[in-house]
Amino acid sequence: MNSKKLAVTAAAVVAMTAAFAGAANAQSRDQIRAVGSSTVFPFTTAVAEAFGKGGKFKTPVVESTGTGGGLKLFCAGVGPQHPDVANASRRIKKSEVEQCAANGVAQITELKVGFDGIALAYSKQAPHTDLTTQILWKALAKDVPVDGKMVANPYKKWSDIDPKLPNKEIEVLGPPPTSGTRDTFNELVMLEGCKKVAEVKTIVADEKAREKACMTIREDGGYVEAGENDNLIVQKLTANPDAFGVFGYSFYDQNRDKLQTAKMDGVELSPEAVQAGKYELSRPLYIYIKNAHAGVIPGIREFIAEYTSERAMGEDGYLGDKGLISMPKAERDAARTSATNLTPLQL
Repeated sequence: MNSKKLAVTAAAVVAMTAAFAGAANAQSRDQIRAVGSSTVFPFTTAVAEAFGKGGKFKTPVVESTGTGGGLKLFCAGVGPQHPDVANASRRIKKSEVEQCAANGVAQITELKVGFDGIALAYSKQAPHTDLTTQILWKALAKDVPVDGKMVANPYKKWSDIDPKLPNKEIEVLGPPPTSGTRDTFNELVMLEGCKKVAEVKTIVADEKAREKACMTIREDGGYVEAGENDNLIVQKLTANPDAFGVFGYSFYDQNRDKLQTAKMDGVELSPEAVQAGKYELSRPLYIYIKNAHAGVIPGIREFIAEYTSERAMGEDGYLGDKGLISMPKAERDAARTSATNLTPLQL
């Protein structure tokens, strides 16, 4: 993207901030508002609570809307009626940055807060099962290759794919299309798993058509959209030992007494495996800050300072207790410096 399209002159920033300040005074919002990812929600909520306990500023309001929904709200404009912070379980898209810019949200600061691993979790009451991205793709794709053609997915049970797998109906509870976890799942499971099925490339020669086919999930009950509430998926897994659930590591970590996870391609989900880059379904997590709101909505810079502190996102920080997998120190230091300086994002 041409950075000139996303940048505004210093004079324009001053004018925008001044106009916003007038609106803020008229509507008197004195509380930070964050929206977005259900995966990042518990981390931002923990920071908000610690920040509020400082006593100088009100505890920020944090809403779980899904990454896509949160960024849509965040990018809708500048002013007290719009959120200050967006939580995201994937990186902001070029199209979203352009939408922000079109609505006057010209300068955004990106803060990578740590890492996550997507869990394929299920009840501890069920026998242990290991999976691969190839198996998951065959279980969840809308169309799969059979006898040289792409046909509607005929696999009803896991054992239909591989006799060594459970003789149980395929049922995976996962996030909706507005979720960053769904975007990541599409890329790391559906697309990568599909690439390991050689017949697909032979049958669907066009790359774009093949990518679309690879990432189209079945709608006949094998995959169940369970909304943005990951806690609800946990409840459903404990009620149904035959089902799998897709969500971030933190929700599994907080429910180890009830759940277990499948190894993915032979690797168990753990902070160490994610940090080492060995667990295939790993991803960075982000928050985005609206620069025009800093200095107008009280406490934004101080909120960033709390989020990036070692006591929060450090290796032994309180966000680790919530399931966040920390970055190496050098990466944390770089993220802290960039966010503290409100360095505008350039894609």
